[in-house]
Amino acid sequence: MIVKFIVIGIYFAILLLLGALASRRIRDERDYIVGGKKLGFWLVSFSARATGESAWLILGLSGLAYKLGLVALWVVLGETLGVAICWLFMTKRFKRLTDRYDSSTVPDYLTDRVHSRSMAIRWVSAIALTVFVSIYVSAQLHATGQAFEGFLQVDYHIGVAVGFVVVLVYIVSGGFIAVVWSDLFQGALMLAALIGLPIFGLALLGGPSELFRVLAADDPGLLNAFGPAGFTTKSVVMIVGLVAVGVGYLGSPQVFVRFISIADTDEIDKGRWVAISYTIIAGLGAVFTGLCARAVFFTQNKATWVLLAANGFEKSQQSFTFLANTLPDLFAGMMIAVVLSAIMSTADSLLILAASSVVHDTYRKLTSRVIDEHALTRLSRYATLGLAFFALAITYAVASIYGTNTSIYWYVIFGWSGIAATFCPVIILSLVWRGLTPQGMVTGMVSGFFSVLALKALAQSHASSLAAITRFLNTLDDVLVISTLIAMLLAVVVSRLTTVDRPAVDADFAYVESQR
Repeated sequence: MIVKFIVIGIYFAILLLLGALASRRIRDERDYIVGGKKLGFWLVSFSARATGESAWLILGLSGLAYKLGLVALWVVLGETLGVAICWLFMTKRFKRLTDRYDSSTVPDYLTDRVHSRSMAIRWVSAIALTVFVSIYVSAQLHATGQAFEGFLQVDYHIGVAVGFVVVLVYIVSGGFIAVVWSDLFQGALMLAALIGLPIFGLALLGGPSELFRVLAADDPGLLNAFGPAGFTTKSVVMIVGLVAVGVGYLGSPQVFVRFISIADTDEIDKGRWVAISYTIIAGLGAVFTGLCARAVFFTQNKATWVLLAANGFEKSQQSFTFLANTLPDLFAGMMIAVVLSAIMSTADSLLILAASSVVHDTYRKLTSRVIDEHALTRLSRYATLGLAFFALAITYAVASIYGTNTSIYWYVIFGWSGIAATFCPVIILSLVWRGLTPQGMVTGMVSGFFSVLALKALAQSHASSLAAITRFLNTLDDVLVISTLIAMLLAVVVSRLTTVDRPAVDADFAYVESQR
């Protein structure tokens, strides 16, 4: 056990060192929130993927595969399609426009894209990010506590606190630069683990054929990509919901801020294949980790699992933990670092994103007095601290109400859907449609925000009159696709009823076309 603690100690020390080194490169607010807009493709592609995946890839997707089998492959398909569409068709246009507007944040871009003089877009952005980022980060902290308890038998609350302190120290000191440096390190760890752990599991079992034989003996439905019941209307609805996870990559601000930070579009050309390859390999690795964990549990000594079960852990969400705990302590310690990497690489990015929205997009634009760059950087650090403590409070509150074993999958999906539904529809429209107006953009963002809340509430409804809707939403799994369609439709309708600044927008699109 002491070896595991040493490995984790080294991992934390590396993160703190990266934060200290990055702090030397923070000269102004732009460095703190977007890395000075001069980053290379390796940093940006790994950072975008590490941020986009989070603990839900390591714990959630592997757990989904453990529970449902090959059905989880639909999530990998959705992720791959989302990342590919994003990098191949959206990023270069987005980068050219943000450079034209000299944007430092996604709300900067959205406001300038529709040539709005109002603060409405910035206010909606700040509110949405504060709410959903806090939920999302609290989910990452929750996963930290579960990881410490599952791997090290350390109390959940202590594990949450340790992860919280480490993340806070390196992002407050090093800002966005520390985030992307740590993302490269953590993303590499995650990728290595999601290649190595399934290989180890297959070796334990005796190869792929033995894996599928054992799974068939356990539950033949695990090997049907449409679910145990086969191809039915219900399974199609479920698959649509699983594939729709990829919609979240088509404009989520925590990912798109990376494209603002990249040096130029040539770096995007290099980075796209890194990002797409990473998504496929990591996604398949997570699925086969879950499948191997289930097969190993079915055939091998159950002592490791009994230890976890004694703490009340659900089997599916701890499949990665179970398989990793069959490794020698040195490698098991590395697997703990991988779980923490998945958690921290998302939490740090989201906190910087929300802090920049609060300070840069609202406070700086509202105040009439001149604020020097050092003061703005200091305010950004204070905002990061405040949001982090708010997320910590949510984590402990949820744990006290629902218990420490609440599933990470549903927890993360809510925060992810909220952020994506608020921003993805308007970012997609802003890149392909010249008719989007300020009023249409605000309507799309607000409707996306509230539709997630309303649909999630409907999914939990016990009213008999809403039973059919409730069943449909629960089968769909994720309300993101419906919320996105609602937001896009309303944004288009309102834009049609209001006036667009056509000469300015035409000039913007002409500039983008001229840069090809």
